[in-house]
Amino acid sequence: MRSSFVLVCLSLSFTATFFGQRQTGPLPTSSPTPAGDSTRVTTPAASPTPAPTPPPPPDPMGTQAFGGRFRSIGPAVTSGRVLAFAVDPNDRTKYYVAVASGGVWKTVNAGTTWTSVFDNEGAFSIGAIALDPKNPATVWVGTGERNSQRSVGYGDGVYRSDDGGRSWRNVGLKTSEHIGRIAIDPRDSNVVFVAAQGPLWAPGGERGLYKTTDGGKTWKAVIPGTEHTGVTDVAIDPANPDTMYAATWQRRRHFYTLINGGPESAIHKSTDGGNTWTRLRSGLPPGDLGRIGLSISPAKTDVIYATVEASGVLSGIFRSNDRGATWERMSSTIAQGMYYGQIIADPQNVDRVYIPNVQFQVSDDGGRTQRNLGERLKHVDNHGIWVDPKNTDYILVGCDGGIYESFDRGANWNFKANLPIAQFYDITTDNALPFYNVYGGTQDNNSLGGPARTRSTAGILNSDWIATNGGDGFRSQVDPTDLNIIYAESQNGGLVRFDKRTGERVGIAPIEGKGEESQRYNWDSPIMISPHSNTRLYFAGHKLFKSDNRGDDWKVISGDLSWARPQCFAGNGQGLGPDAIAKNQSTALYGNASAISESPKKQGLIYVGTDDGLIQITDNDGQSWRKVDKIPGVPDNAYVHRVLASQHDANTVYAIYNNHQNGDFKPYLVKSTDAGRTWTLITGKLPERGSLYAIAEDHVNPNLLFAGSEFGFFFTVDGGSKWVQLKSGLPTIAVRDIAIQVRERPRAGDIWSRDLCS
Repeated sequence: MRSSFVLVCLSLSFTATFFGQRQTGPLPTSSPTPAGDSTRVTTPAASPTPAPTPPPPPDPMGTQAFGGRFRSIGPAVTSGRVLAFAVDPNDRTKYYVAVASGGVWKTVNAGTTWTSVFDNEGAFSIGAIALDPKNPATVWVGTGERNSQRSVGYGDGVYRSDDGGRSWRNVGLKTSEHIGRIAIDPRDSNVVFVAAQGPLWAPGGERGLYKTTDGGKTWKAVIPGTEHTGVTDVAIDPANPDTMYAATWQRRRHFYTLINGGPESAIHKSTDGGNTWTRLRSGLPPGDLGRIGLSISPAKTDVIYATVEASGVLSGIFRSNDRGATWERMSSTIAQGMYYGQIIADPQNVDRVYIPNVQFQVSDDGGRTQRNLGERLKHVDNHGIWVDPKNTDYILVGCDGGIYESFDRGANWNFKANLPIAQFYDITTDNALPFYNVYGGTQDNNSLGGPARTRSTAGILNSDWIATNGGDGFRSQVDPTDLNIIYAESQNGGLVRFDKRTGERVGIAPIEGKGEESQRYNWDSPIMISPHSNTRLYFAGHKLFKSDNRGDDWKVISGDLSWARPQCFAGNGQGLGPDAIAKNQSTALYGNASAISESPKKQGLIYVGTDDGLIQITDNDGQSWRKVDKIPGVPDNAYVHRVLASQHDANTVYAIYNNHQNGDFKPYLVKSTDAGRTWTLITGKLPERGSLYAIAEDHVNPNLLFAGSEFGFFFTVDGGSKWVQLKSGLPTIAVRDIAIQVRERPRAGDIWSRDLCS
């Protein structure tokens, strides 16, 4: 499974205030003593003019400490995961785009230009979007991606705009976390239904089908959710809006597993405008069901299509010709429900349906057979489609690579190469002259590298970027003495050495010998170049490898660094039997290294974090190890997302624990000043809702730290006692990595799905 993310590179400067320097100005002057003889006539002095009250001194921890604003450096050579469209029914050149990890974008000229219209709201991950059919200036947005994939963002409810996206207000369902669909009654704009899936990583939250009759002021659960079950889809019959269909979905994911269904997943029907509901069964698979997608044929509303995930071999495309009373299985071929799960009926042809999948599928016989819609010169992993009801040859498709437009029903595609929503996992910089380069890995869109600036009057272009590796891109490292050598990594340990001069790409991941156990590599396996030797690499699966010749040869310098034990799954109330829906689908290997850092001050002092909550430490280059398995205030088994050895002190180290995949969104940042023997939380007053991903230490001031969270970028000048969020034009977005370019002193920040900033 591939996906895509975008990088932001930040160019920041410090003001004198930040370093505590006084503001200076002209010194006050005294009036001279009047000249004259010793005998003077004294006259009453005029009342002095009160001096103006001086302004309070600026807060040295305020955001004014930084000058300038975040600057996007792209790229748009690849875009990011697009889930849905909302198109003006009167003018197809005007539409909105729901981005899985990049907010909402609007175009009024068919994608010639774009405006990001959701930058300052409380969430950046979008699951659903809809326009009021009576007034397309009213836009409804459901936050939180609607898929169960391993890297999904969560939201904070439903938003409404009444001015075409210029302003927004949150209208509720703040604990739903993931919204699957929004449906608006075509007769009454105040009647809106929201399919709230509820939390992916934990039980509870606002789950079910919610109805408002007052435009979002109040909500009622017309299909109440349960502890593990919400609603993923809802459809209103355009010919008779009192007739509706909805799909419930029981699911749970953790880092180490997935169960994507259960007995409470089902199709329901209402004939009274959503007030009461009946479960539909006739012809549908018995037993547990997973994700269900629904679509009513606009050409003949008696016909309903459903893609149904079921146990064993019972999944398939189903069709009803009698408004859901009975169903017929048309095909056994469906897409993975955890990442796709949609079906879309053609506006004019009752027998044509579109089925998003890795390769977009279309059927012209009611779902019995499927064929590729057409992927020529197009990215795969498709999620959304809009078919022009007036001209069905025209379609828009949203996929992991962004937006594609076709005027001939998929035979040819026009890629929107100006929508910068790629999702970067990790970044680094080099020391190239005259302008340094930024390298990083993106979700489903390769590992990329490009300049922070160019001499071109056009600025940084898509053509300035290069791909160093394929697949899902992750960590990149640049040889500090030979800037043409870049190490880049794809998922599950796909490590390569790339030569920028020749374009040669050599796979250098360690290969197990005969009889040796296979490595358990993380989806985002850690690699680093030693700060003590540019030819020395460290790379880890569940063991740590070392190479002294740029990856040509490796040796193992540790045992199993993880707990090396299976994780018990509490589940979604069902457990993990052999017939569990989509058991462990798209789940990374568990029990492996997730972070590495070697002390720049002491060779051979290495810290390794694991995905199951351990920090392993060696101070003799792997000859012996000691384990940190419990830190006060940090949950057991929380994912170690980063370890960072200080560049100022050999005994100082930082670690970030991320526990969001257990439903815990709190920040956990700890510091040790005795090489990991004792630890202290330094999260200060960081927001309680916002897992941490990134940590960076300033190369001049050891108390100046930077942190990236699920919802923004923070800094502290006192070692973590007080944190301040730095906006400076940065939208609400996840900051997944931070790189400091020492020569130029800017910070580069890896932004989840909003490109690189500088």
